[in-house]
Amino acid sequence: MPSPASPALVIGSIGIDRVATPFAEADQLLGGAASYAAIAASYFAPTRLVGVVGADFPVAFMRRYKKHGLDLAGLQIEPHGKTFYWSGKYREHFEGRDTLEIRLNVFEKFSPTLPAAYRDTPFVMLGAIQPALQHHVLDQLPGGNRRPFVLADTFDLWIHTTKAELLRLLRRIDLFVINEDESLLLTGERNLVLAGRALRKMGPRIVVIKKGAHGSLLFHPEGYFAMSAYPVTKFVDPTGAGDSYAGALIGCLAAANRADFATMKKAVAYATAVSSLTVESFSVNRLSNAGRATIDRRYRELVAMTKL
Repeated sequence: MPSPASPALVIGSIGIDRVATPFAEADQLLGGAASYAAIAASYFAPTRLVGVVGADFPVAFMRRYKKHGLDLAGLQIEPHGKTFYWSGKYREHFEGRDTLEIRLNVFEKFSPTLPAAYRDTPFVMLGAIQPALQHHVLDQLPGGNRRPFVLADTFDLWIHTTKAELLRLLRRIDLFVINEDESLLLTGERNLVLAGRALRKMGPRIVVIKKGAHGSLLFHPEGYFAMSAYPVTKFVDPTGAGDSYAGALIGCLAAANRADFATMKKAVAYATAVSSLTVESFSVNRLSNAGRATIDRRYRELVAMTKL
Protein backbone atom coordinates (compact mmCIF):
# COMPACT_ATOMS: atom_id res chain seq x y z
CA MET A 1 0.00 0.00 0.00
CA PRO A 2 1.38 3.47 -0.86
CA SER A 3 1.85 5.79 2.09
CA PRO A 4 -0.83 8.49 2.49
CA ALA A 5 -0.08 11.90 1.05
CA SER A 6 1.50 14.50 3.29
CA PRO A 7 -0.45 17.75 3.64
CA ALA A 8 0.47 20.80 1.59
CA LEU A 9 0.23 24.41 2.73
CA VAL A 10 -0.48 27.26 0.29
CA ILE A 11 -0.03 30.92 1.22
CA GLY A 12 -0.88 33.76 -1.15
CA SER A 13 -3.36 36.26 -2.47
CA ILE A 14 -7.11 35.71 -2.75
CA GLY A 15 -9.11 38.08 -4.88
CA ILE A 16 -12.18 38.99 -6.84
CA ASP A 17 -11.23 39.53 -10.49
CA ARG A 18 -12.54 41.11 -13.63
CA VAL A 19 -10.84 39.85 -16.80
CA ALA A 20 -11.15 40.96 -20.43
CA THR A 21 -9.59 39.03 -23.31
CA PRO A 22 -9.61 39.75 -27.06
CA PHE A 23 -12.70 37.52 -27.30
CA ALA A 24 -14.73 37.86 -24.08
CA GLU A 25 -14.86 39.32 -20.61
CA ALA A 26 -16.16 38.30 -17.20
CA ASP A 27 -16.36 39.79 -13.72
CA GLN A 28 -16.99 38.70 -10.15
CA LEU A 29 -14.46 35.89 -10.64
CA LEU A 30 -12.72 33.93 -7.91
CA GLY A 31 -9.06 34.88 -8.29
CA GLY A 32 -5.75 35.21 -6.51
CA ALA A 33 -2.70 32.99 -6.66
CA ALA A 34 -3.71 31.04 -3.56
CA SER A 35 -7.10 30.14 -5.01
CA TYR A 36 -5.66 28.59 -8.15
CA ALA A 37 -2.75 26.93 -6.35
CA ALA A 38 -4.77 25.44 -3.50
CA ILE A 39 -7.44 23.97 -5.78
CA ALA A 40 -4.73 22.47 -8.00
CA ALA A 41 -2.84 21.03 -5.02
CA SER A 42 -6.02 19.52 -3.60
CA TYR A 43 -6.18 16.98 -6.44
CA PHE A 44 -3.06 15.33 -5.04
CA ALA A 45 -2.80 16.03 -1.30
CA PRO A 46 -4.76 17.43 1.66
CA THR A 47 -4.36 21.19 1.28
CA ARG A 48 -4.30 23.99 3.82
CA LEU A 49 -4.97 27.57 2.71
CA VAL A 50 -3.68 30.81 4.25
CA GLY A 51 -4.98 34.11 2.92
CA VAL A 52 -7.27 37.02 3.71
CA VAL A 53 -10.69 38.08 2.39
CA GLY A 54 -13.26 40.68 3.29
CA ALA A 55 -16.91 40.51 4.27
CA ASP A 56 -17.85 40.79 0.58
CA PHE A 57 -16.24 37.44 -0.31
CA PRO A 58 -19.05 35.49 -2.01
CA VAL A 59 -20.48 32.43 -0.32
CA ALA A 60 -20.23 30.62 -3.67
CA PHE A 61 -16.44 31.05 -3.60
CA MET A 62 -16.29 29.57 -0.12
CA ARG A 63 -18.34 26.64 -1.33
CA ARG A 64 -15.83 26.15 -4.14
CA TYR A 65 -13.02 25.88 -1.60
CA LYS A 66 -15.00 23.42 0.50
CA LYS A 67 -15.80 21.32 -2.57
CA HIS A 68 -12.07 20.62 -2.80
CA GLY A 69 -11.77 19.81 0.88
CA LEU A 70 -9.49 22.76 1.63
CA ASP A 71 -8.58 23.28 5.27
CA LEU A 72 -9.61 26.91 5.85
CA ALA A 73 -8.44 27.37 9.44
CA GLY A 74 -5.80 29.77 8.11
CA LEU A 75 -8.22 31.88 6.06
CA GLN A 76 -8.62 35.30 7.68
CA ILE A 77 -12.01 36.97 7.19
CA GLU A 78 -11.99 40.69 7.92
CA PRO A 79 -15.62 41.61 8.79
CA HIS A 80 -15.17 45.32 8.11
CA GLY A 81 -13.07 45.16 4.95
CA LYS A 82 -13.32 44.30 1.28
CA THR A 83 -11.51 41.56 -0.61
CA PHE A 84 -8.53 42.30 -2.86
CA TYR A 85 -9.77 43.30 -6.34
CA TRP A 86 -7.95 43.08 -9.66
CA SER A 87 -9.08 44.00 -13.16
CA GLY A 88 -6.98 43.22 -16.22
CA LYS A 89 -7.18 43.15 -20.01
CA TYR A 90 -5.20 40.86 -22.31
CA ARG A 91 -3.84 42.28 -25.54
CA GLU A 92 -4.40 40.94 -29.02
CA HIS A 93 -3.19 37.33 -29.44
CA PHE A 94 -2.67 37.29 -25.62
CA GLU A 95 0.70 39.00 -26.08
CA GLY A 96 0.85 40.54 -22.62
CA ARG A 97 -1.79 42.06 -20.41
CA ASP A 98 -2.53 45.41 -18.81
CA THR A 99 -3.73 45.93 -15.26
CA LEU A 100 -6.71 48.26 -15.37
CA GLU A 101 -7.44 48.53 -11.65
CA ILE A 102 -6.13 47.21 -8.34
CA ARG A 103 -7.78 47.70 -4.97
CA LEU A 104 -5.62 46.11 -2.28
CA ASN A 105 -8.32 46.43 0.36
CA VAL A 106 -7.71 43.87 3.18
CA PHE A 107 -4.67 42.50 1.35
CA GLU A 108 -2.82 45.79 2.00
CA LYS A 109 -2.25 44.88 5.66
CA PHE A 110 -2.11 41.11 5.20
CA SER A 111 0.44 39.52 7.54
CA PRO A 112 0.16 35.74 7.26
CA THR A 113 -0.12 34.12 10.68
CA LEU A 114 -0.02 30.34 10.60
CA PRO A 115 -2.32 28.39 12.91
CA ALA A 116 -0.29 26.20 15.27
CA ALA A 117 -1.55 23.06 13.49
CA TYR A 118 -0.14 24.33 10.17
CA ARG A 119 3.43 24.89 11.34
CA ASP A 120 4.50 21.27 10.92
CA THR A 121 3.15 21.03 7.36
CA PRO A 122 5.93 19.21 5.44
CA PHE A 123 5.34 20.82 2.02
CA VAL A 124 4.79 24.57 1.72
CA MET A 125 4.10 26.85 -1.22
CA LEU A 126 4.78 30.57 -0.90
CA GLY A 127 2.75 32.35 -3.57
CA ALA A 128 4.13 35.46 -5.26
CA ILE A 129 3.45 37.85 -2.37
CA GLN A 130 6.06 40.36 -1.20
CA PRO A 131 9.37 38.71 -0.21
CA ALA A 132 9.07 40.27 3.26
CA LEU A 133 5.82 38.35 3.79
CA GLN A 134 7.40 35.17 2.43
CA HIS A 135 10.19 35.59 4.99
CA HIS A 136 7.57 36.19 7.66
CA VAL A 137 5.99 32.82 6.89
CA LEU A 138 9.35 31.04 6.87
CA ASP A 139 10.15 32.51 10.28
CA GLN A 140 7.09 30.67 11.66
CA LEU A 141 8.16 27.27 10.34
CA PRO A 142 10.37 24.80 12.22
CA GLY A 143 14.04 24.28 11.37
CA GLY A 144 16.47 21.41 11.64
CA ASN A 145 15.14 17.94 10.93
CA ARG A 146 11.56 19.23 10.97
CA ARG A 147 12.20 21.86 8.31
CA PRO A 148 9.59 21.63 5.52
CA PHE A 149 10.18 21.48 1.79
CA VAL A 150 9.44 25.00 0.53
CA LEU A 151 8.42 26.13 -2.97
CA ALA A 152 8.40 29.85 -3.69
CA ASP A 153 7.00 31.79 -6.63
CA THR A 154 7.74 35.44 -7.42
CA PHE A 155 6.66 38.40 -9.52
CA ASP A 156 8.68 40.79 -11.68
CA LEU A 157 7.66 43.72 -9.44
CA TRP A 158 9.61 42.19 -6.54
CA ILE A 159 12.69 41.76 -8.74
CA HIS A 160 12.55 45.48 -9.54
CA THR A 161 11.67 46.78 -6.07
CA THR A 162 12.86 44.28 -3.42
CA LYS A 163 15.61 42.32 -5.13
CA ALA A 164 17.83 42.05 -2.04
CA GLU A 165 15.01 40.49 0.01
CA LEU A 166 14.22 38.13 -2.86
CA LEU A 167 17.84 37.01 -3.16
CA ARG A 168 17.92 36.34 0.59
CA LEU A 169 14.74 34.30 0.20
CA LEU A 170 16.36 32.08 -2.43
CA ARG A 171 18.84 30.88 0.17
CA ARG A 172 15.97 29.68 2.39
CA ILE A 173 13.90 27.64 -0.05
CA ASP A 174 14.13 24.31 -1.88
CA LEU A 175 12.23 24.91 -5.12
CA PHE A 176 11.98 28.19 -7.02
CA VAL A 177 9.30 28.54 -9.71
CA ILE A 178 9.67 31.50 -12.06
CA ASN A 179 8.62 32.44 -15.57
CA GLU A 180 11.09 32.88 -18.41
CA ASP A 181 11.08 36.70 -18.52
CA GLU A 182 11.56 36.93 -14.75
CA SER A 183 14.39 34.38 -14.84
CA LEU A 184 16.31 36.44 -17.40
CA LEU A 185 15.60 39.67 -15.51
CA LEU A 186 16.79 38.27 -12.18
CA THR A 187 19.95 36.60 -13.49
CA GLY A 188 20.94 39.01 -16.26
CA GLU A 189 21.35 36.04 -18.59
CA ARG A 190 20.04 35.87 -22.16
CA ASN A 191 19.70 32.09 -22.30
CA LEU A 192 17.20 30.09 -20.23
CA VAL A 193 19.54 27.15 -19.59
CA LEU A 194 22.19 29.51 -18.25
CA ALA A 195 19.51 31.34 -16.25
CA GLY A 196 18.35 28.10 -14.65
CA ARG A 197 21.87 27.17 -13.65
CA ALA A 198 22.50 30.67 -12.29
CA LEU A 199 19.31 30.53 -10.20
CA ARG A 200 20.38 27.25 -8.60
CA LYS A 201 23.66 28.87 -7.61
CA MET A 202 21.66 31.57 -5.81
CA GLY A 203 20.31 29.05 -3.31
CA PRO A 204 17.43 26.75 -4.27
CA ARG A 205 18.35 23.13 -4.99
CA ILE A 206 15.65 22.89 -7.65
CA VAL A 207 14.46 25.47 -10.20
CA VAL A 208 11.55 25.35 -12.63
CA ILE A 209 11.29 27.95 -15.39
CA LYS A 210 7.80 28.27 -16.86
CA LYS A 211 7.64 29.11 -20.57
CA GLY A 212 3.87 29.38 -20.94
CA ALA A 213 2.72 27.90 -24.23
CA HIS A 214 6.21 26.50 -24.77
CA GLY A 215 6.31 24.26 -21.70
CA SER A 216 8.78 24.38 -18.82
CA LEU A 217 12.34 23.55 -17.83
CA LEU A 218 13.43 21.65 -14.70
CA PHE A 219 16.88 22.14 -13.18
CA HIS A 220 17.61 19.54 -10.50
CA PRO A 221 20.81 18.32 -8.78
CA GLU A 222 20.25 14.97 -10.53
CA GLY A 223 19.69 16.34 -14.01
CA TYR A 224 17.90 18.57 -16.49
CA PHE A 225 14.43 17.98 -17.97
CA ALA A 226 12.34 19.82 -20.55
CA MET A 227 8.56 19.44 -20.72
CA SER A 228 6.44 20.54 -23.65
CA ALA A 229 3.09 22.22 -23.14
CA TYR A 230 -0.15 20.29 -23.45
CA PRO A 231 -1.73 21.01 -26.89
CA VAL A 232 -4.68 23.14 -25.78
CA THR A 233 -7.30 23.83 -28.46
CA LYS A 234 -9.70 25.93 -26.38
CA PHE A 235 -7.82 28.94 -25.01
CA VAL A 236 -10.06 31.26 -22.97
CA ASP A 237 -8.06 32.96 -20.19
CA PRO A 238 -4.46 32.34 -19.04
CA THR A 239 -4.96 34.02 -15.65
CA GLY A 240 -3.83 31.72 -12.85
CA ALA A 241 -2.21 29.11 -15.10
CA GLY A 242 1.19 29.62 -13.50
CA ASP A 243 -0.30 29.52 -10.01
CA SER A 244 -2.17 26.28 -10.69
CA TYR A 245 1.06 24.88 -12.15
CA ALA A 246 2.94 25.64 -8.92
CA GLY A 247 0.06 24.34 -6.80
CA ALA A 248 0.04 21.04 -8.67
CA LEU A 249 3.80 20.79 -8.19
CA ILE A 250 3.61 21.12 -4.40
CA GLY A 251 0.61 18.79 -4.28
CA CYS A 252 2.41 16.09 -6.28
CA LEU A 253 5.52 16.33 -4.10
CA ALA A 254 3.39 16.12 -0.95
CA ALA A 255 1.63 13.06 -2.36
CA ALA A 256 4.96 11.34 -3.00
CA ASN A 257 6.59 12.79 0.15
CA ARG A 258 9.85 13.33 -1.73
CA ALA A 259 11.44 15.53 -4.40
CA ASP A 260 13.98 13.32 -6.18
CA PHE A 261 14.53 13.77 -9.94
CA ALA A 262 12.03 11.09 -11.02
CA THR A 263 9.33 12.52 -8.74
CA MET A 264 10.00 16.06 -9.93
CA LYS A 265 9.72 15.05 -13.58
CA LYS A 266 6.38 13.39 -12.88
CA ALA A 267 5.24 16.46 -10.92
CA VAL A 268 6.19 18.75 -13.81
CA ALA A 269 4.11 16.64 -16.19
CA TYR A 270 1.11 16.69 -13.84
CA ALA A 271 1.52 20.46 -13.34
CA THR A 272 1.51 20.90 -17.11
CA ALA A 273 -1.72 18.92 -17.37
CA VAL A 274 -3.35 20.93 -14.57
CA SER A 275 -2.37 24.34 -15.97
CA SER A 276 -3.70 23.34 -19.39
CA LEU A 277 -7.15 23.02 -17.81
CA THR A 278 -6.93 26.43 -16.16
CA VAL A 279 -6.62 28.30 -19.47
CA GLU A 280 -9.81 26.70 -20.83
CA SER A 281 -12.16 28.92 -18.80
CA PHE A 282 -12.32 32.13 -16.83
CA SER A 283 -11.33 31.81 -13.17
CA VAL A 284 -10.98 28.34 -11.64
CA ASN A 285 -14.11 26.95 -13.29
CA ARG A 286 -12.56 24.41 -15.66
CA LEU A 287 -9.78 23.55 -13.20
CA SER A 288 -12.30 22.89 -10.44
CA ASN A 289 -14.84 20.99 -12.53
CA ALA A 290 -12.49 18.84 -14.62
CA GLY A 291 -11.80 16.20 -11.97
CA ARG A 292 -8.82 13.98 -11.29
CA ALA A 293 -9.67 11.52 -14.09
CA THR A 294 -9.28 14.28 -16.70
CA ILE A 295 -5.96 15.36 -15.18
CA ASP A 296 -4.70 11.77 -15.22
CA ARG A 297 -5.72 11.37 -18.85
CA ARG A 298 -3.83 14.52 -19.88
CA TYR A 299 -0.83 13.35 -17.88
CA ARG A 300 -0.80 10.06 -19.79
CA GLU A 301 -1.08 11.93 -23.09
CA LEU A 302 1.92 14.09 -22.14
CA VAL A 303 3.94 11.01 -21.22
CA ALA A 304 3.10 9.45 -24.61
CA MET A 305 3.94 12.69 -26.44
CA THR A 306 7.39 12.96 -24.84
CA LYS A 307 8.45 9.32 -25.00
CA LEU A 308 11.00 8.29 -27.65
